[in-house]
Formats: sequence, structure tokens, C-alpha cells
Amino acid sequence: MSPKPTGHVRGNDLILTRTFRAPVDDVWRSVTKSESTALWFGSWEGDAGPGKIVRLQLLHEKGQPWTNLMIEECDAPSRLVVTMKDDFGDWRIELTMTQTDDMTELHFVQRLSDRKLAGDVGPGWEYYLDMLVAAREGEALPSFNDYYPSQKAYYLEGM
Repeated sequence: MSPKPTGHVRGNDLILTRTFRAPVDDVWRSVTKSESTALWFGSWEGDAGPGKIVRLQLLHEKGQPWTNLMIEECDAPSRLVVTMKDDFGDWRIELTMTQTDDMTELHFVQRLSDRKLAGDVGPGWEYYLDMLVAAREGEALPSFNDYYPSQKAYYLEGM
């Protein structure tokens, strides 16, 4: 059974959220420390910081390619903005985290150059963010085939 998509598109922004029963610092480490990002997205190397470029290896993509990732903003543990460019286009990703009591909400936004890209990009980020959840909870990682192309129509509705 395919997971239900949770995101939405507002203007050209693809927006998704995930909630964790964990302190914000703990979730921040899951999205910024190479040994943690390697569990769900990809490992990275380099000297990280605002205005700096690190090399990111996309471990769950065909051929496990490396790409440069520019850190535009980093306000630990609440906001991270990164950009990268690959064969599929330019990517600008904003992660914002807020903690309320013992819960942390991760708010993900990707500005799309064309709203129609949501049909391909939305299912991919659903997959990766569910990978983050699974990795944090020690569960089996999901399969991309459960997300794409089954979620494509959801993200193209209303266009």
C-alpha cells in the first residue's frame, strides 16, 4: 500500500512537514550531521557554514552521485537554507524547525522553478522525509516505488 502524500503546493512552493517526539537539537542533528544524513539522504564532506559549499553524496540515487551544496543560511537549531544544482535543475531548500513541549516540527519548503515539477519532486521529498522518520525510529527504510509514480497525480491536482 502506497503512503498517503502529505505535502501541498502554494504558488511555486512545495511544502511538507514532519513531526517528531524529540527535542529540536536532536532533529537538527539528523538533518545536519553527515553520519545522520547518510542514514536517510546522503553523506557530505567539507567545512560547513553559511556561505560555504560542501560535497553531498546522494546515497539513494542511481549511481550515488556527488553534488555541491551551498549553505545559504544556517541558524542552528531552527533554520537551514541550502541550494544545489544538478542535471534536473536548481534546488533551493528551506528547513525550519520549531519545538513545542516535547515535539519538534520540521517544515520543508522547496521553491520550484515551474509548479508542474511538483508531480515529480513532491513524491521524492515525501520519500526522503519518510526515510528520515524511519532512520530516526530505527525502522526499515521505505521503497521509492511506493511513492512514485503513485503520488504524482496528487501533486498535479489543481494545476
